[in-house]
Amino acid sequence: MFRSMIFGQAHRRSTGWILLVAVAGWLGSGWVVAAATFPEVVREVRANILADFAPKVPGLSVAVAREGKLIWSEGFGLADWEAKKPVTTHSLFRVGSVAKPLTAAGLMLLVEHGKVELDADIHHYVPDFPDKGQRITTRQLAGHLAGIRHYQGEEFYLNRHFATVREGLRIFEKDPLLSVPGEKYTYSSYGFNLIGRVMEAAAGKDFLTYMDTAVFRPLAMTNTIPDDATRVMAQRTRFYRIGSGGGFELEPAVDNSYKWAAGGFLSTPEDLVIFGSAHLQPGFLTEASLKALFTSQKTRDGKPTGYGMGWEITQDRNGHLIWMHTGGAVGGTTILMIRPDIRMVLALTANCTDAPLSKSHPAAIVDAFAALFHPT
Repeated sequence: MFRSMIFGQAHRRSTGWILLVAVAGWLGSGWVVAAATFPEVVREVRANILADFAPKVPGLSVAVAREGKLIWSEGFGLADWEAKKPVTTHSLFRVGSVAKPLTAAGLMLLVEHGKVELDADIHHYVPDFPDKGQRITTRQLAGHLAGIRHYQGEEFYLNRHFATVREGLRIFEKDPLLSVPGEKYTYSSYGFNLIGRVMEAAAGKDFLTYMDTAVFRPLAMTNTIPDDATRVMAQRTRFYRIGSGGGFELEPAVDNSYKWAAGGFLSTPEDLVIFGSAHLQPGFLTEASLKALFTSQKTRDGKPTGYGMGWEITQDRNGHLIWMHTGGAVGGTTILMIRPDIRMVLALTANCTDAPLSKSHPAAIVDAFAALFHPT
């Protein structure tokens, strides 16, 4: 239902614009501001991606939606460098920490159904998690305020299979907290892994099954799946890093089963803009849930963290409100960005570790398309 609503008019909207507008300048690239139609904006955006982004990564894919409708989607470069297999709009990329807003949506559905109390101690749901001498809540975990540590050493490159979410918690569960919960913002993927176990207990089913039935299927996100290292997936890209002498090198094999909730999914930009578009208004989630996701949490001394629950709350260079999350994986870089004032969503994925892309890059693409709807 949601995919039909979001994508039903995509082709007609992407070809029918005749309004002349000013195209926003590309950040740092010297674009000339000029009058353009929709196809001309697409050509300019594509040309600048080919000039500025594509040479820096093996392959990338981009999608843009407005008012819940896809307006542009395209793949660039190679999904498999050695086989010269091109990226398509169906290529599956590791989205890294963009898993966190996906998980946060599933969490809020459980809150809406009265199965999770965000401010209850997490031991109510995970009683066998070691006592840290401090009360830890799911809300704090979702806002990186719980004091749980992040990856250490080579943990980011783990290639061990974990049969359950609970088993994956053993990596960090005996370690002391970094700070008193609520006192300090400390980004933690392991905190989201713990949320995954909270959700399993509340839902009465394993995390991946719950996410598929509660989030992905209802939104018709047919290309969002766990990055199961034991399965062969024809559309999954290969995963690269930038070589020390230039060019690209294959990353070593990893198994992301220890961090499904925090960074273990494959997806496409088209699926991600479906997901982002479902956050533009109440419907899939309630107004109260959206407010919780997109309101910055605060430390105990009242300082805003700039992070709600699974979402960063920030601004672009022109002061526009942005809801976003970046994702870094072994062989993957992703940005998911929502600009609520113009109801536009962008997702960008690359099959490269630490791809040299910043949030200014997708913001520039959004600016270019925004000029069609809000000329200045």
